[in-house]
Amino acid sequence: MSLRVLILGNGGREHTLAYTLAESKLVESIVVAPGNGGTADIKKCKNFECGHAPKDFARLVEYAVNNDINLVIPGPEQPLVDGVETHFRKAGISVFGPSQRAAQCEGSKTFAKDFMARHNIPTAAFQNFTKDQSPAAKEYVRQSYANGISLVVKADGLAGGKGVIMPSTMEECLQEVENVLEKQQFGAAGSSLVLEQLLTGPELSVLAFTDGYTVHALPAAQDHKRIGEGDSGPNTGGMGAYTPAPAETPEVRKECLRIIKNTVDGMRKDGFPMVGMLFTGFMVDPTGVKVLEYNVRFGDPETQALLRLLSPESDLAEIMKACVDRRLDCVKFSLREGEHAVSVVLASGGYPGKYPTGVPIKINDLPKDVVAYHAGTAIKDGQLVTAGGRVLAVSAFGSTLREALDKAYKGVDAIEFEGKTFRKDIAHRALKENTEEGMTYAQAGVSIEEGNRLVDLIKPTVKATKRSGADADIGGFGGAFDLKAAGFKDPILVCGTDGVGTKIKIAHNTKIHDSVGIDLVAMSVNDLIVQGAEPLLFLDYYACSKLQVDDAAAVIKGIAEGCRQANCALIGGETAEMPNIYTDDPLDDYDLAGFAVGAVERPEILPKDNIKEGDVLVGVSSSGIHSNGYSLVHKIIAHAFGSDIDYRSIKAPWGERSVAEELLTPTKIYVKSTLPVIREGLIKGMSHITGGGFTENIPRVLPKGLGAIVDANTWKRPAVFDWLQKNGRVASNEMARTFNNGIGMVLVVDAQDAEKVVQGIKNTGENEVHVIGKVVQGTEVEVVNVQGWENA
Repeated sequence: MSLRVLILGNGGREHTLAYTLAESKLVESIVVAPGNGGTADIKKCKNFECGHAPKDFARLVEYAVNNDINLVIPGPEQPLVDGVETHFRKAGISVFGPSQRAAQCEGSKTFAKDFMARHNIPTAAFQNFTKDQSPAAKEYVRQSYANGISLVVKADGLAGGKGVIMPSTMEECLQEVENVLEKQQFGAAGSSLVLEQLLTGPELSVLAFTDGYTVHALPAAQDHKRIGEGDSGPNTGGMGAYTPAPAETPEVRKECLRIIKNTVDGMRKDGFPMVGMLFTGFMVDPTGVKVLEYNVRFGDPETQALLRLLSPESDLAEIMKACVDRRLDCVKFSLREGEHAVSVVLASGGYPGKYPTGVPIKINDLPKDVVAYHAGTAIKDGQLVTAGGRVLAVSAFGSTLREALDKAYKGVDAIEFEGKTFRKDIAHRALKENTEEGMTYAQAGVSIEEGNRLVDLIKPTVKATKRSGADADIGGFGGAFDLKAAGFKDPILVCGTDGVGTKIKIAHNTKIHDSVGIDLVAMSVNDLIVQGAEPLLFLDYYACSKLQVDDAAAVIKGIAEGCRQANCALIGGETAEMPNIYTDDPLDDYDLAGFAVGAVERPEILPKDNIKEGDVLVGVSSSGIHSNGYSLVHKIIAHAFGSDIDYRSIKAPWGERSVAEELLTPTKIYVKSTLPVIREGLIKGMSHITGGGFTENIPRVLPKGLGAIVDANTWKRPAVFDWLQKNGRVASNEMARTFNNGIGMVLVVDAQDAEKVVQGIKNTGENEVHVIGKVVQGTEVEVVNVQGWENA
């Protein structure tokens, strides 16, 4: 199919697109509206004098229909935000660009940040405010700076590149909030704003083709916004760019691609699929890769460098057509392996302030592999003249960055016009980073500083778990515990270790990290209490590929809460950053292990040797699934909702909260509810119902020759288990040996003590305590009366 292309715009980006598309055998003709002095001189190409504001849309569509245009490429963001895609789509003409709603990811910063939060896209902490919330915004500023957090002020709408402000003090920040919201400095674009935590680190621009499903990303680029060398002077539209950027290590690129894919998937799930070019601004912050902003079109001056790296085997026209036809996975996308590309912008004298136009331009012979892309140029009386602030972008590629730069600057020397202004240090950051330096532990992927920051961050949390016998601060080589100070006379130490299992996957996927720490403590201390031991101390092991301090701090906050519930001291732990052992996709992947130590006076250790036929089983309710059986849970959830479910966005069919909140309900800790009846001598044995359910765990405390009967009619099973059994078509006997089914702890007591034990546990605040069965002759545990499970 021959393509007849209409490009909207008149800058360097549009000339670059027209120049590259003209080389395709698929392209029959190109029209650029309104175009510039360069687009008018390309083979197959002509200019059409028409703007691209909403008032021009009808005329553009009429022209496209009358001239059999079959592919439209909007260059700037404004027409996309104004809904130009809808006008052409209604006329049956394909558009390489998103719908008006999808374009809001660039057109509205509050929309974009809410989208990121909804889909767990890593970004700076933020809060949105409308113009009638100026007092609240100012209070947020004061609180942030009081906590040592500097902020960035972002006007919500498009503000010509001037809507992002980085104040240097709290007072400046307060003034900028007033300027945007109260004085309406940016007009309608400032009807609301984002206050966002200031991030630090190298910025990356990643441009990716997408059809709403498949993503093909170009290498990361870095641009130069300031007019002067050394990134000095006022901001501009961009004075040059280079690619690939050294900050895009293999690990960083993998994370960027993961985020872009999640973004594309999220836009599709939200009902506004992204079609075209998704240009994501990233920052490689010390805590990981974060999204700064989305753009929904080609960047300028990044495009002038990036498209030079498409391999000769990849056809830009074919790629664009595949995007609009939703078949991007069917075309060849390849890059010039090992090559580097740069663009150097030539600006008018006086830019970005006042500058003259109509200045004659002379372009002499350019070196091989060098192209001068036109931006602010025009043809006047047959003479090429300046017509804007940024006039030309000289682009080149080479096998090294230095080679590409040398070629580009030779091209700069071949162009003459009065007042020619350009930066002589494009890619200076990359050249500096390429200077050979000694290797460091941080370069190997391990940050000692971040580890120290985590310790400082969690010290107050850990301190809150102190109890008699444990008084030392964390941060030493080990933790100590004084058994005598804890009141023990003839103690036996009982130790336990456990993890959280695949429940941790939900924490990873939902970015909810503060509950799995409670699970970690619960799984170990519950195994101590069944032996009659009072938990005394706990240690944790947090292992990851790349330490994400905020995530780790949230996990440890949960561990401390679990220790508080169990009345045991968190006396230490280990944070292991191992980039070559744990996966770096995603970067925030981690695993947990916990170690608990308790003590019991020698005569009180459980189980006792007097368990006999006729003793009864007392069951204490669970809080939910706890931390076992999640491999099966994941499989059932995927069967019911699909494998790419966002656990946070779907309401649980069995409850009032989201699937994420329901499944992350922490494991109940049974220390405070059962320790009093243990110390009264009323308990013969206890069984923590974990993996293996009733049928595998209860026999562990029974003497040889004894089994048990559990009556499923004696308690009401929580709805989550009914839903899992029904939707997974799980047999009742499989449910009984996999899940706790609503009973998390089983106590073996003498029949005459049963009522006293039930009441004693209820007195601690436990409401659901039931006699659920009895000890019988035999060797197995049988769960009876499960018909109610099957019919639920």
